[in-house]
Amino acid sequence: MSQLFIDHIFDPNDDASISSKLSNFLALVRKHLGMEVAFISEFRRDELVFKIVDKDATNNTVKVGTASQIEETYCKKIADNKLKPITHDAKNNPITKVMQVTEALNIGSYLGVPITLSGGEVYGSFCCYKSHADNSLNDRDLAFLKLISEISTELIEKRIQFELLHKDAKAAIEHVINSNKIEMYFQSIFSLTTNKLSGFESQSRFFTEPYKTPDVWFNDATQLGLGESFEMLAIGSAIEYIDKFDEACYISINTSPEHILSGALAKMFEQVDCKRIVLEVTEHTQIIDYNAVREALKPLCDRGMRLAIDDAGAGFSSFKHILELEADIIKLDISLTQNINKERSKYLLAKALCGFAKAINCIILAEGIETQEELDTLRKLGVDKVQGYLIGRPAPFAEAIKYQTSTLSSSKENKITGTVNSGHLDKFEVKMTSVQ
Repeated sequence: MSQLFIDHIFDPNDDASISSKLSNFLALVRKHLGMEVAFISEFRRDELVFKIVDKDATNNTVKVGTASQIEETYCKKIADNKLKPITHDAKNNPITKVMQVTEALNIGSYLGVPITLSGGEVYGSFCCYKSHADNSLNDRDLAFLKLISEISTELIEKRIQFELLHKDAKAAIEHVINSNKIEMYFQSIFSLTTNKLSGFESQSRFFTEPYKTPDVWFNDATQLGLGESFEMLAIGSAIEYIDKFDEACYISINTSPEHILSGALAKMFEQVDCKRIVLEVTEHTQIIDYNAVREALKPLCDRGMRLAIDDAGAGFSSFKHILELEADIIKLDISLTQNINKERSKYLLAKALCGFAKAINCIILAEGIETQEELDTLRKLGVDKVQGYLIGRPAPFAEAIKYQTSTLSSSKENKITGTVNSGHLDKFEVKMTSVQ
C-alpha cells in the first residue's frame, strides 16, 4: 500500500485520527458485507482484546476493551490455519459449533483475516460476523476484507509507533517533573526611558538527551495531559528567583489560559509579591471565555500583578486579547520588529500600535531586537521597553543578575555598559548604576 496514500488519509501524528479512520473502515466493511458486527482485535499473550468495534444498535455482546481466552476464538484459529477465513454456518460447522464463543456472541456466519505487521508478527485480527448463516459469502467478499485489512494494518503500525513515542515522551516529562530537571534562564528587559533594567523574562531550559526545544517540551506535556503540572513546575522555578533580583525588577512569566481558569496559577502565586510579576498570555493561545479569564485574573491584578499580551502583530488573536483582557503591556512580536528599519509596512503597523497603546495608557515592549538599526527605529517610534539578543541573551541567574548594574546608552551607539559574560554573551565595561 502506498505510504503517500496512508499519509493522505490520516494525520500520522494524531492518534485520534488513526482511531477514527479504523472505525470508519470497520463501518465500511460491516455495511458492505451486510454484517452486524465488525471489529479489530489484538492478541495479548493468552487473551484476545477487542480494540475497535463497529456494530448495529441491537448488538450488546461485543464491547471495546473486553477480553476472551485467545485459544477459544475464531480469530486465533484462523491465524493458526485451523479454521478457514469464511464460516458460512457457524452452528453447523464441525469446528465452530462446539466453541463457546459461537453461542456467547450468537455467531451465525463469520469472516476474518489475521493482521500481520511488517515484521512478521501477528498483531490480531480484522473480523466481522452476523447472527444468521449466510452461504452467499465468497472469495470476493474475502478479498474485499483483506484489502481493507491491509490498509488498516499500516494504520495500526502507525498507531503503535505513535503510542511508543508518546510513552517515551510521557516518561521523559514525568522524569523532569519528579526530579525538577528544569533550569531557568532570564532575558533582560531594558527601559528606553531610563536606559536601565526594568525586569527579566523567565524562560525554561531542558538540557536532556536528545535535546528538545522548550516549546516541544510544553506542547508534548499538554498533549499527554501533563500540561498543568509541567507549566506550574516552570512557574514555581521562576518565582524562586524573585527575591534574588533587585526589588525594582519584575519577572515576566508565560502561562496558558486553562491554568488561569483552573486556579493552579492563583495557588502558585499565593505567597508571591504580585507587584513584581508580569503575566504573559501569548497570541497563539485561544481564549473561549474572556469574562471567565478576567474574573480569574482580578484577584491577582488587585494585588498588583500586571498583564502582558505577547506576540502582538503576529495575528488577529493578540488584538482581541488586548481589547478583552485590558492588558498593561503589549509585546511587539519579533515578526514585526525584525527589519523594522527596512520594511515600511512593519514600521507603520508598529507606529499604529504604539499610538494605540499610548491612548489606552499601555506600555509597549518590543522583543526580538537583534540589530542597532532596529533599536534606533524603535526609539523613534516611542517604544517604552526592549528585549532581544542585541540587548542581552537569555542567561542563567548568575549571569543575568549582572545586567542590574548595566545601562543602555541613549547615544546613537546604544551600547550597554556593565560586565556580562557567560561564554555566549558579549563582554561589557563595568558601570555601577542603581536600577529604576
